[in-house]
Amino acid sequence: MSSASPHPPERARRLIVLRHAKSAWPDGVADLDRPLGPRGRRDAPRIGAWLRATGHVPDLVLCSPAQRTRETLELVATGLGGRPGSAESAESPIDVRMEPRLYSADADDLLALARAAPADCAALMLVGHQPAVQELVLELIGDRPDEHPAATLLREKFPTGAAAVLDVPGPWSELDAGGAPLVTFVRPRDLP
Repeated sequence: MSSASPHPPERARRLIVLRHAKSAWPDGVADLDRPLGPRGRRDAPRIGAWLRATGHVPDLVLCSPAQRTRETLELVATGLGGRPGSAESAESPIDVRMEPRLYSADADDLLALARAAPADCAALMLVGHQPAVQELVLELIGDRPDEHPAATLLREKFPTGAAAVLDVPGPWSELDAGGAPLVTFVRPRDLP
């Protein structure tokens, strides 16, 4: 006779941390309003296609309101199989929220936003800026003897358009330093 556990096992969660794609630096344009440059417009759909091909499609996206992050997200959505200008994938809509705190966030701010994700969210994507995105990922993966080989690249640089995917083994509210192993890290130049 088998006994059932009183609590079902936790559902696996994934955190996707995406740095905006390469931006332009037009004269007289405020930082918040800087658009993507040609390389960024080329790279962002490729990152979206990679996310889709590897099964890392978010349920919820929190995006900085900066022009370059919004444009990155729109183009990533095309790679996910959505329509240009829409964050809906071909399979299902993605809940997208512009989050003003992401624009000037530090790693602690990003961690607080991730911890506040809804319990039923299986995959959360944060679309933000350096240095916070790199600092958050490094804090969450910690130092592990069984570290993913891509962690070395991530420690060196988190370039524009790059994405880190982490396992979140417990509830979002319990996410903490060293508690989320790196699943993978991809840079636009790694993609065909």
